[in-house]
Amino acid sequence: MTKGGKRVAWVTGGGSGIGEAGAEALAADGWTVVVSGRRKQALDSVVAKITKAGGAAEAIPLDVSIAADVQKAADRILSRHGRIDLLVNSAGVNVPKRSWNEMELEGWNKLVEINLNGVLYCMRAVLPAMRRQQDGSIINVSSWAGRHVSKMPGPAYTTTKHAVLALTHSFNMDECVNGLRACCLMPGEVATPILELRPVVPSKEEQARMLQSEDLGRTIAFIASMPARVCINEVLISPTHNRGFIQTPQSRD
Repeated sequence: MTKGGKRVAWVTGGGSGIGEAGAEALAADGWTVVVSGRRKQALDSVVAKITKAGGAAEAIPLDVSIAADVQKAADRILSRHGRIDLLVNSAGVNVPKRSWNEMELEGWNKLVEINLNGVLYCMRAVLPAMRRQQDGSIINVSSWAGRHVSKMPGPAYTTTKHAVLALTHSFNMDECVNGLRACCLMPGEVATPILELRPVVPSKEEQARMLQSEDLGRTIAFIASMPARVCINEVLISPTHNRGFIQTPQSRD
């Protein structure tokens, strides 16, 4: 058990969207939650909301694309709590210029550094502690674009999210013998702030029919609640009104 009998979860991208909702749902289930992200003010707001609701949370500002800082954050959590039971890799970005015609190497590199390298850095940072515990779970937030290729997300985003799926499965192949397990969570369209970066921002009516952050929060908490003998290898989840199936003009932009 952790100090104080608590399970400890580390949630990156925890200042908004899926990460924020996951942190809140985990805290409601009794986890001690550490949220990381680049915006300290947003993290502090999430911590305040969780603690006001009676949960336990703290913030560690972090850019997951910097490997040394990721390791320092993991070491800080371990020093304070003695263990890390769950890592939720929810930090992720996209760029407006995402078609082959507009794509810039700067944008490509940014997505690889955050969406892929950042996931790997965090996994590597928690791995020694989880191996010592012979227990631990990782949830990597990928995307519907990590399973299905389409034009709208762009080549960089689609490639990194496919890579996260492969990374997750390769982790399970090696680390199952140590009692560790990872899940690749692949949501379709979710109404989060990242939508503002799209070349064509969906309307409020369209966003209301999408998955909501709290839907993914509940999903994260469910995956985390399963006993150690259970590995949910991947979850593919989408809105019932799936624009990728319907092929509206907006979904092709």
